[in-house]
Amino acid sequence: MEVCRPLKTDDKLKHRPLNPYRFFRGMICLVVFLSTAFMLLAYLGPGAVLLRYLSIHYSRKATSFFFGLWLSMWPFLFEKVNGTKVVFSGDNVPRKERILIIVNHRTEVDWMYLWDLAMRKGCLGYIKYILKSSLMKLPVLGWGFHVLEFISVDRKWETDETILHQMLSTFKNPRDPLWLALFPEGTDFTEEKCEKSKKFAAEVGLPVLTNVLLPKTRGFCLCLETLRGSFDAVYDLTIAYKRQCPFFLDNVFGVDPSEVHIHIQRIPINNIPTSNAEAAAWLTNRFKLKDELLSDFKSQGQFPDQKPEEQLSTLQSLLNFTVIIALTTTFTYLTFSYKLCMVYVSLACLYLAYITHCKIFPMPLEILPFVKGKKDD
Repeated sequence: MEVCRPLKTDDKLKHRPLNPYRFFRGMICLVVFLSTAFMLLAYLGPGAVLLRYLSIHYSRKATSFFFGLWLSMWPFLFEKVNGTKVVFSGDNVPRKERILIIVNHRTEVDWMYLWDLAMRKGCLGYIKYILKSSLMKLPVLGWGFHVLEFISVDRKWETDETILHQMLSTFKNPRDPLWLALFPEGTDFTEEKCEKSKKFAAEVGLPVLTNVLLPKTRGFCLCLETLRGSFDAVYDLTIAYKRQCPFFLDNVFGVDPSEVHIHIQRIPINNIPTSNAEAAAWLTNRFKLKDELLSDFKSQGQFPDQKPEEQLSTLQSLLNFTVIIALTTTFTYLTFSYKLCMVYVSLACLYLAYITHCKIFPMPLEILPFVKGKKDD
C-alpha cells in the first residue's frame, strides 16, 4: 500500500483531460479532505484511543462510526463526483462477515477502492490494512491510520513477525466486525519488479506470473494462524482498471480511472489448509489464478460473472458529507474562538504524534498486570 505519486503530465492517455475546472475542483477536494481529517482527529481521535482503557469493543464502535463517516467521502468522490464506474463480479458476499482479504497490488490506490465494497457491506469503519511503516509518518494521515488500527510493518520478517502477532491478537473478539486487508505481493506492480519476480520463481520452481508478483506467504500464514478461529472466510479480490492504472492525484483531479473492476471469490475459512506449508501453496495457487484472470481481462475487457451491486445512495452520501462538514465547522470555530480549545488541539496533536510514533495501543485497565495483582491480593 503506497501513497502517492505525482500526476502524470501526459493527458493524452487519461480518460478525461486535466482542465482548469477539474484542477480547481481537485484542489478543493484536497483541502476539504485534509481539513476535515485534521479536525476530526484532533477532537475525536484522543477520546477514541483513551476509550480503549475502558473497552476496546466500544472504542472500535465509536471509531468506526465517526471515522467511517469521513471514509465514506472517498467512494462518494470516486463514484458520484468523478463518475468512475465500479464493476463487481464473482461471488455475492454477505454483509458484516469477519474476513481476511487478499488483493493484488496494481497501483498505489488499490486499497482505496476496497472502501467502495466495504461501504456497501456495512464494514467501512472496520477495515484494517497491513501497510509499510513509512506511511505512518505522513502528517495527519498517519495519525488516522493509527487510530483506525492499521498494522505497520518494516518488511523485515525478523521484526515484523512479533508486531504482526501482537496486533492480530487484539482482533480476536468475534463481536468486533473485521475486514483485514493484505496485499501479499508486498509492493505495487511494475514491469521491472515483475521481471525480478519471474526470475526468482523460475529459480525456485514456482509458477512464473506475468500480471502479478509472486506472493509473500509468511504474513498470510500468520494471519490465518492467529485469527482462523474468528474468521468466517477469506475474500480473494482481483482488481483491474480500464485503459491504465490510476495514481492518487488522478483520483483527486478526476482524470482517471474510467472503470474499476473488482472480482470477488469467497472461500470459507474451513476450506483453507491449516498447515503453514499447505496454506502457503494455496496462496501461491490463488495468485496463479489471479494471473489468468488478469490475462483474460486484458483480452475481454471484463471479469466473468459480473454482478449488479447496489448503487451508492447519493442522498446518504450527501448526508454523511453534511455531518462531517458541520462537525469540522464547529470544531474550527471552537479552536479559533477559545484559547482553551486551541491549547487542547495542540496537546491532541502532540498526543497523536507520540502514540503513532511509539505504536501505542492502550489496553483495558482490568487486564493490565498491576490491576490483576491487586485483585489477586
